[in-house]
Amino acid sequence: MRIRPAGLLLDFGSVLTYSLFEKHRDTEAVLGLPAHSLDWLGPLDPATDELWRAMQDNRITERDYWARRADEIGRACGESGWDMHALLSRVRHTQPNAAIRADMRALVRAAAHAGIKVGILSNELELFYGRSFLDRLDIMADIAVVVDGSHSKILKPDAAAYRAAVDAMQLPPARLLFVDDQFRNIAGAQAAGLQTQYFDLRDVAGCSAAIAARLSLDLSPGAMQ
Repeated sequence: MRIRPAGLLLDFGSVLTYSLFEKHRDTEAVLGLPAHSLDWLGPLDPATDELWRAMQDNRITERDYWARRADEIGRACGESGWDMHALLSRVRHTQPNAAIRADMRALVRAAAHAGIKVGILSNELELFYGRSFLDRLDIMADIAVVVDGSHSKILKPDAAAYRAAVDAMQLPPARLLFVDDQFRNIAGAQAAGLQTQYFDLRDVAGCSAAIAARLSLDLSPGAMQ
């Protein structure tokens, strides 16, 4: 029998935030790039993205993937040396809260109000987004724990990353529900004894509903009033 989770442990990028894949048209508009020039769609359509497929085959790391994409976009803008922090500073820092998925913001708030401890386990949170971005996020008021590979240098799916998160959350692994958009990170969490929910970017609404159901949360209008 599956135990009802007492804690919710979330990846940040693509789970709490809209992914860059979903926001290509906005990125093009903000950066002044030709419409539909960003045509790589990662998990939304792997056939369009050889670099994504290389990452899934472990021929490059996730950090390698985003480093190359950021540099590629920077060069399209006529600049060199862009990393993910430079890219995200251009496209997301003016309105940090707009980068957060509305349904996930509601879910995190409902979980916190229900006494469910909410944490973030990320490989590149501050490395990619920067401290000032995070300080302006309303959702962080409901986040009790942040374990960030930017500082620890221990990255998912290393077992030590999950151990650090379990220790920080102060809950048994079997009472934690871990959510991530990368299968390798889900597999690592399962090996560490956590409950898991894969976050499929092709069905965000369905994934959000599944998380809420597993936490016995009512996200209907007025439920938290």
